[in-house]
Amino acid sequence: MSGSLKDALAGADFVVISILPGTFEEMRSDVHLPERLGIYQPVGDTVGPGGFMRAMRTIPMFVEIANAIKAYAPEAWVINYTNPMTLCIRTLYEVFPAIKAFGCCHEVFGTQKMLCEMLGEQLGIEGVDRHQIHTTVMGINHFTWITEASYKGIDLWPLYERFTETYAETGYHKGGDRNWLNSFFVSAERVKMDLFRRYGVIAAAGDRHLAEFLPPWYTRDPETVHRWLFTLTPVDWRIEDLHNRLRRSDDLISGKEELVLKASGEEGHLLLKAILGLGDLVSNVNVPNRGQIANLPMEAVVETNAIFGRDRIQPVFAGPMPSNILPLVARHVYNQENTLKAAMTCDRKLGLSTFMNDPQMGHVSLEDGQKLFDDMLENQRSYLPEGWFR
Repeated sequence: MSGSLKDALAGADFVVISILPGTFEEMRSDVHLPERLGIYQPVGDTVGPGGFMRAMRTIPMFVEIANAIKAYAPEAWVINYTNPMTLCIRTLYEVFPAIKAFGCCHEVFGTQKMLCEMLGEQLGIEGVDRHQIHTTVMGINHFTWITEASYKGIDLWPLYERFTETYAETGYHKGGDRNWLNSFFVSAERVKMDLFRRYGVIAAAGDRHLAEFLPPWYTRDPETVHRWLFTLTPVDWRIEDLHNRLRRSDDLISGKEELVLKASGEEGHLLLKAILGLGDLVSNVNVPNRGQIANLPMEAVVETNAIFGRDRIQPVFAGPMPSNILPLVARHVYNQENTLKAAMTCDRKLGLSTFMNDPQMGHVSLEDGQKLFDDMLENQRSYLPEGWFR
């Protein structure tokens, strides 16, 4: 346990960032206050009014972290797991352009696992590991897309078309809970399949996240969410879950419960091994756009595959984003760039216009939006720079 960032970082070769920005009380405001205007957020940590406000208190924290890394561990590899992922990574590079930082997210893994199960169902090919599926990944964190998918030379596109026709209405449940965390994260993949039928591209994040990047097609009210077979995660549940996990930690430390090691579903340890020179690995990663998605802004943080090797990360060129989904994604890219600028300058005017430009806010009047913006800012005053309130 270190008492300062200096003590924690000095001499570090690897830095892992995984924090809760603020407390669950601030997150309660993020997720539930917009419900008074009919905005229902399954997660509320990346986009929408909740994601915006979480970013406002997270970005100043990451400014401090980036400056500390620059001062005490400038050569370290930095791995981030904190949301909003895109803006966390973007802030690190904004403050310290020479930083060696990347963001890890397991959302794409679930889609790759589903493709493995699809192979078993349609072709009788069992036991395929998701690493054996070749996918071209592009997008931004939690709004990622797969534009090519194959297995040992087999084009998976026709199979996925049949798969979605089979399960689009009933949902897909085979394989049980594929998420390592808990049942609140389960969905029946109906949003993912509906997006494929509309746009012809495989949406590669969980339904709860995907729905938040779009107009309220899937989240208009709790009944609509229920029909699409996913869940709204209440913050009260998160608080209870934290208490249960802390109690379990005490039991493990005291020996009351035996420690059993099992895979988490993440692969950060594999990425570290690759960076140490213990074998190359390809995985999806969040880093600045240096041309890997040609028709999105340079330096904006995007999610694509990358080759991890000894002391290097080499993003894989994914090609231009298909024109039909480009407007969906680009809107959020520019919103995120403006979110960063608003947070760095405490610009209420830019903050409000960015807040209102999110697709979830499309039905909200300017007057109601202004009131929600002001109330949500006030609810996290203790985590914001004073510049917001002058």
